[in-house]
Amino acid sequence: MKKILVTGSNGLLGQKLTELILSSNRAQLIATSKGRNRYPAEEGYVYAEMDICDTPRMRDVIQRFSPDVIIHTAAVTNVDICEQDKDLCRLMNVEAVRSLSVVCEENDIHLIHLSTDFVFDGGNGPYAEEADVSPVSVYGESKAESERILFNSSCRWTIIRTILVYGITTDMSRSNIVLWAKSALEKGEPLNIVADQWRMPTLAEDLAEACLLAAEREAPGIYHISGKDMMSVYELVQHVAAFWHLDSSLMKPVSSESLNQTAKRPKRTGFVLDKAIADLGYQPHSFREGLTILDAQIKKRDDRYC
Repeated sequence: MKKILVTGSNGLLGQKLTELILSSNRAQLIATSKGRNRYPAEEGYVYAEMDICDTPRMRDVIQRFSPDVIIHTAAVTNVDICEQDKDLCRLMNVEAVRSLSVVCEENDIHLIHLSTDFVFDGGNGPYAEEADVSPVSVYGESKAESERILFNSSCRWTIIRTILVYGITTDMSRSNIVLWAKSALEKGEPLNIVADQWRMPTLAEDLAEACLLAAEREAPGIYHISGKDMMSVYELVQHVAAFWHLDSSLMKPVSSESLNQTAKRPKRTGFVLDKAIADLGYQPHSFREGLTILDAQIKKRDDRYC
């Protein structure tokens, strides 16, 4: 049984990894994040505070627990914040990966690094793993640079790129496009939704399973992990409205240019999943299946707090 250290364990993917490892007993878990532990269960694993930008502390925690694998989920993922605060973006998304790769090389640790479809320009999706990267934003470039660090590193590494992750945490502390759209439509808020960007949304549980499979199989190289359904962002929100029987007339399709967002987004990404399916045994849910899983989790959470 491998000993796995997860960075960013308070985030959506981090909490799903905690949940998966605890429920399946497939690994020993060291959960790490900045600040206090926000996962409700405290037994069956170890939690340690660790800021990935504090290299001496990070090195101390990693050497103290001696993991076999590090699954690195911590990052700045807000595309517009990265555009506005380039120094923060570089510190968290590039320099922290550089430091991690050195520590992993020194201690013979397998590093699984989370990356993104935003390393592509969106002109020729869906993309296979060997496609040339060409980011159009500071965020995308930071992730592409972190990948280059690993390409040139002597540590054992896996890069898992993913797309538009959705799901729910136990404390509802992390939002995403599905939860945002559901909440806004329930409140009767009019929504301008971009109709000329296409994605393959990823259920957080699917991504967590792929990370664990990569750890168990010590799978080297790059893997593309997403849901199986390609859709525009507008179509995605339409599916959300239809699933929860909400008023779709509140939605207005708009162009990317009309939103005047700080950072540019790629138009059409999406992934070819053949490698992950063949090498890892990855089996993604459909978007509707993902919404069904999410709905059950929301009802369970609501029952718990009633």
